[in-house]
Amino acid sequence: MPRLAGHDTPGPFQLTHPAVQRAPLVFASPHSGRQYPEAFLAASRLDAHAVRRSEDSFVDELFAAAPALGAPLLAANFPRAFCDANREPWELDPAMFEEPLPAWVNSASPRVGAGLGTIARVVASGEPIYRRRLPFREAEERVQRCWQPYHAALAGLIAETKQRFGCCLLLDCHSMPAHPAQPQNAPDMVLGDAHGTACAPRAVRRVEEQLWAMGYRVRRNDPYAGGYVTRHYGRPREAVHVLQIETARALYMDEGRIERLPGMAKLQRDFAALIAGLMEMDWDFLRG
Repeated sequence: MPRLAGHDTPGPFQLTHPAVQRAPLVFASPHSGRQYPEAFLAASRLDAHAVRRSEDSFVDELFAAAPALGAPLLAANFPRAFCDANREPWELDPAMFEEPLPAWVNSASPRVGAGLGTIARVVASGEPIYRRRLPFREAEERVQRCWQPYHAALAGLIAETKQRFGCCLLLDCHSMPAHPAQPQNAPDMVLGDAHGTACAPRAVRRVEEQLWAMGYRVRRNDPYAGGYVTRHYGRPREAVHVLQIETARALYMDEGRIERLPGMAKLQRDFAALIAGLMEMDWDFLRG
């Protein structure tokens, strides 16, 4: 039965199970959450629209057909600007906090340096989020209330799928902004497998070929090879494979207005066809 945490019963994520899981596939959207706490908005220098620039807006809707077709779909309800589920749990910028951080915090990662740690200092377009420094307890609460439950659910889905099918392929779903420097050659989709370390090449090729057949321009690992989810959970030797899918926002949304475009309906149909095709494939080779 579906287990939902929707707008009427807010929770850190929404998890929709199929009536019967038909293949060793799991879909997840860690950055499409849009439930912004009032206290967070009050503490931000940005207005309610500007703070949404870090969202992978509507990605959960793009892959909404997965449960009806036989695969679970996990989507974060909390926004990326509030807590980033595609980071380590404790990638934090010391300059953001009132007191010194514990020694075990990872404060030296490239993501922290860019202002995009577990608790982001800036939105994706570069504007600072906060008016003042935060207490460390605020980071602890967000990790405990958002990051940890999301990853507990994700790890549970992976374990259940592997137990049932002997393997698991997680498709971690994201969106990517326009790249003004390469408007003519920009890809429609980027498939990230951490440069061949997180997913069997044969599985990547299957997804790639279906997208090619639909007419999409597909690139691998450039400029997105996969984040924490891809690299942490992708363990092909243990029969767990992760493939990150980045979709160009221009295909389905107005980035400035953060509004759906008419093209979204076609993309939803194409992703439903992609999922349906993947469900019919033999995935036994993922077992290793």
